[in-house]
Amino acid sequence: MHLPTLRTLLFSSTLLLSLPFSPLASAESSSSSPTTTTTTTTVTLAIPASPPHLPNPHALPPSTHATLTKLLGFGGALSQQPPPPPPSAHHAPLTTANTFVFRNVTPGSYLADVHSATHGFAPLRVDVLFQGEGDDGALEVRAWETFRGNEWENKGEEVRLRSGAAGAGPVFPVRVLGRKVFFTERGSFSVFGILKNPMILMSLVSLGLFIGLPKLMENMDPEMRAEFEKQQQSNPMSSLMSGGQPSAGNFDVAGFLSGHSKEGAAGAGEPGSSTPSGSGSGSGSAKKGGRR
Repeated sequence: MHLPTLRTLLFSSTLLLSLPFSPLASAESSSSSPTTTTTTTTVTLAIPASPPHLPNPHALPPSTHATLTKLLGFGGALSQQPPPPPPSAHHAPLTTANTFVFRNVTPGSYLADVHSATHGFAPLRVDVLFQGEGDDGALEVRAWETFRGNEWENKGEEVRLRSGAAGAGPVFPVRVLGRKVFFTERGSFSVFGILKNPMILMSLVSLGLFIGLPKLMENMDPEMRAEFEKQQQSNPMSSLMSGGQPSAGNFDVAGFLSGHSKEGAAGAGEPGSSTPSGSGSGSGSAKKGGRR
């Protein structure tokens, strides 16, 4: 009769030893491990309607998301320190309310980026800091608009908070920069585009003056035309431009090409000019010979 009882005791002791945790061990482990509490907060980014670039934020593709990246410090010389760890980042998808909600954000300085395939957004610098002197106070979240290549200490203008839903934390609007253009439209032929060219306009004006001024001079009153020509001759600028030479209207092209000037021809035809006798007799004999 004692054999079954001994077998039962051995089986029960084996079961107790095979248990992974005992109440006593769990109590000892909980009392020995230190309790650590981390203060976190929630940061929300919102996309407002921004005409004409984005009049309806609901038109954004579902793949639009935002990242909140915390850059860890290097600390010390680069030659004596190990390589820095990769930056920690929070990811948030686009909600139906056109917001990005980041939960469990620890104190630090972050860079917020909105990634979209159709539109570009301005990045934000988000600082999560303690309001009090110690590390047990409430967290305060502030944001500034920044850009690529800007120094991290240069904060610029602060982004104003917006009222959000209960429990959503501080809400910061993100400014839309514009729509992304991946293809360039081919320019089409346009007559108005050619006429808008400054060189074409100058050529048309010069052509109009070249054709219209002679017509205007022909239709002018004779007295007014004579007065206008007299003023042109007495104008010192016209003499300077012509260099003391006669104007283009009195220029003899045939005489210039044949080598005779108008002044020489006029001097030869004056009545007081003397001619040699031989030339006169020769001309008379030529006339007589011609009569014969």
